[in-house]
Amino acid sequence: MRLPSALPVALLTAGLAGCGVSDATPEPAPGTPSVSASAAEAPEARSAFAGLAALALDRRYAALYTLESGGSSREIVAAVADDGTWRVDIPAGALGGTAGVTIIRVPAGLYQCTLSTPSAPVSPTCIRVAEKGDKVPRRYDPRVQRLFRQWLPVFTDRKAPLAVSPVQQLAGVDGACYAVDSVTAALDQPVDVGIYCYSADGLLTGARVDFGLLKLVRSVAGPKSVQLPGPEVAGEPMGQNAPAPAPEPSLVAPS
Repeated sequence: MRLPSALPVALLTAGLAGCGVSDATPEPAPGTPSVSASAAEAPEARSAFAGLAALALDRRYAALYTLESGGSSREIVAAVADDGTWRVDIPAGALGGTAGVTIIRVPAGLYQCTLSTPSAPVSPTCIRVAEKGDKVPRRYDPRVQRLFRQWLPVFTDRKAPLAVSPVQQLAGVDGACYAVDSVTAALDQPVDVGIYCYSADGLLTGARVDFGLLKLVRSVAGPKSVQLPGPEVAGEPMGQNAPAPAPEPSLVAPS
């Protein structure tokens, strides 16, 4: 099996080559957990989870994951570099699942890039979607990249409106697992509610959220830096909705 073709060279040379997309139909991911009110009364769990998230903020790695959702499985690759730049490759992450997408942060800002995959080979190009420190706008957001970087500052903030409780390990996932829920009724929740699992040194080993079940396959040391996989171009980023079908050709002969 093969990794998607547009992955950083550092991943390929570090020994991740040889794994790839699975055609097997995995067990569907269960729904996200409902955390009891007692979870908010477990400060030791909140502290332990915040400690792991702090380690994760400093962790530098390149890792291959599987994401199981809706009866199918995709490969996700995440890389956090020594200089703090990062990249997440998400096959079927845009245009209603018809296009692959890379979300990458470099010093110039946050970019969405087209991702070349065996089923949809393209020459990658990149469009800036946010300034440094901002988030991907919702209409362009494939969500998967949130699990690796976006929520970590919230997890480490012990004043954040979260309820945290230890739970049994997810099947096939190593590390300590915690159910994370919001204690606010706001529509815009502070994090993706679910179960998050980390190794003792802060590597995300798995997560179960409403858009799927993520599992670590393997990891290596992170690269020194990640760079845009293609040139920056102007234009509209790819959205999450499938493109409208092309209109049917008219059968009426011109007069």
